[in-house]
Amino acid sequence: SVSGGLGDTQFSFRLRQSGGQRTTHYEDDGEYNREAPLTLQRESAHYFGYVYFRQVKDSSMRRGYFQKSLVLVSRLPYVNLFQSLLQLIAPEYFDKLEPCLEAVCNEIDQWPPPVPGQTLNLPVMGIVIQVRIPSRVDKPGSSPVKQFNQENLLPAPLVLPSIHELDLFRCFQPVLIHIQMLWELMLLGEPIVVMAPSPTVSSEMVLALTSCLAPLRYCCDYRPYFTIHDSEFKEYTTRTQAPPNIAVGVTNPFFIKTLQHWPHILRVGELRMSGDLPKQVKVKKLAKLKTLDTKPGIYTSYKTFLHKDKTLIKRLLKGIQRKRPSEVQSALLRRHLLELTQSFIIPLEHYIASLMPLQRAITPWKNPPQIRPFRQEDFMKTLEHAGPQLTCVLKGDWLGLYRRFFKSPNFDGWYRQRHKEMTQKLEALHLEAICEANIVAWMKDKSEVEIVDLVLKLREKLVRARCQHLPVKEETLQRVGLYIETIIGSLPEDLQTVLHHH
Repeated sequence: SVSGGLGDTQFSFRLRQSGGQRTTHYEDDGEYNREAPLTLQRESAHYFGYVYFRQVKDSSMRRGYFQKSLVLVSRLPYVNLFQSLLQLIAPEYFDKLEPCLEAVCNEIDQWPPPVPGQTLNLPVMGIVIQVRIPSRVDKPGSSPVKQFNQENLLPAPLVLPSIHELDLFRCFQPVLIHIQMLWELMLLGEPIVVMAPSPTVSSEMVLALTSCLAPLRYCCDYRPYFTIHDSEFKEYTTRTQAPPNIAVGVTNPFFIKTLQHWPHILRVGELRMSGDLPKQVKVKKLAKLKTLDTKPGIYTSYKTFLHKDKTLIKRLLKGIQRKRPSEVQSALLRRHLLELTQSFIIPLEHYIASLMPLQRAITPWKNPPQIRPFRQEDFMKTLEHAGPQLTCVLKGDWLGLYRRFFKSPNFDGWYRQRHKEMTQKLEALHLEAICEANIVAWMKDKSEVEIVDLVLKLREKLVRARCQHLPVKEETLQRVGLYIETIIGSLPEDLQTVLHHH
């Protein structure tokens, strides 16, 4: 880097896994991802990079500078945990080099796997980091559980209040009055470039933007810090096709030229916490984006579907005047965004739940009934009496926002996830129904072919339930196993032998 910034810098990036087998290295991936919040799942096709970079004058070096980065690579988006870890390791490493890293890696190898809902104590370099891994069943918006069992830990642990949450208020300072617009752009998966003065500001702003849809998962690609050396550089800067659905953070002014055709560009200056409301960037026409010394602003022709929330801005302003701590301001902002997302998503959840077959339609000897198709027009009709206006004070064109959302990768991702969960639920209910059934009575008038067919089908169901970790009680699975044995036992011996070997 020829950046002028001296001292230590921390930032993060995200990169695509290149070719080769996309196998998961972790046997427990399915289990972790099923219990973790959707926004914290382990990714199968991307890695996160967390960086600690030091640049200081040093006359003993040929270039006159000591320049080194320590990078931690993970599939987990635990930005706070890993950046805090680097703050401990990197300064030591720059001092003592490889032996220090080797010792740290040995310690990290002993760490327990992240289990959603558990508080972990992670020893490293003579201290213990204490973190709680969030779980899907946590109440959204609730603050992390107070840490416990500290008295028996010596020295006192370094307690991280969250493994992944950023200081939203600090990140969004210059754009507080446009938070509504940014939320909509993210919801719709619009292509957006963040141009920032440093990798730190760039990566924090992109991560803050992608996190503002929680608990809905942002299903588009995002690059917290992107450079001209990234392998997708050509793909993203080509003018022959529409820009991809992606949020990308950059610092090189060269990108103003190459990304001029993108529809939304957010240019931010250095983030400074000051006594009054930080200077708010203005919304400007894209045509104004010509020169390299472009002023901070949001360059877009986007018109929001919903109106601004003036009360939120007033509360945050009051907070600044009263010197309210940043984490309290962040909590206000996070709660506002959460309520907004929930108002938008609850009608969708209600409608999709109505597509599930009735429980009484699930009978043991027939394949489970299908989930009915999602019809956008039917959904729109439900909004009159059960729309977001019931839970959200914001006025505006909600219908237009839903129509646009249906075309976005975020809708597609949400729908697939829900459909998969509902299909698994049906499978589970079907297994329960089989358990309740009277198999002996059913077998009375059946031919051997039909009975063998049933054995093979039940076996396949059992294997699938175990492989996919279906939400079925262990005793149900054991009972189905016993059923299979009972049925096989009632068959002639030659068939028994074949089935036991099958």
